Amino acid sequence: MNNPLDKLNLRPFEKRLVVGVAVVVFIVLNAWFVWPHFKDWGEMKNRLDGARSQVKKYNKTIASARGLDKKVKEMQAEGTAVSAEDQANQFLLTVNNQASVSGVNITGISRQSTVTNGFFLEQLQTFSVSARDEQLVDFLYSLGSSDSIIRARGLSLRPNGTRQELNGNIDLVASYQKNPVSKTTAKIP
Repeated sequence: MNNPLDKLNLRPFEKRLVVGVAVVVFIVLNAWFVWPHFKDWGEMKNRLDGARSQVKKYNKTIASARGLDKKVKEMQAEGTAVSAEDQANQFLLTVNNQASVSGVNITGISRQSTVTNGFFLEQLQTFSVSARDEQLVDFLYSLGSSDSIIRARGLSLRPNGTRQELNGNIDLVASYQKNPVSKTTAKIP
């Protein structure tokens, strides 16, 4: 036989001692390096299950993309069409009309700024106003509840000198749909 312990010329007791020490070293190394990582298997299984459910959710969303494209086109068709040239005028006209209906006095108007994203153009303008609290609430509520796509982004108020009215600044934002890019191709003669 080719036993590695035979090459050491050890007595039977010494051979048992060497094997015992090797077993103890093996157990100590396992206790030190392997056993603390047993919980990693459960954690890895949980992470794998979470990743699989996330992939399933993503695949479901991807599968519904055709329906979402159809809904986006329907919503784009529903949007009120205001030409780019008239957007600033339409915004100002809507705010002025609602202010006169609600009894709000516009005392100052800032310069209008435009911000854009993938689908909308946003017109931002600050209006200085003076009104009683009921009039101001009616003005803001009417702007928000109508289909004018105007909302208040910021509001700062303070009482006037007689404490009968409120003076303040209102940052109003109007969102207009971007004109869809036409997919026509130019014909070269």
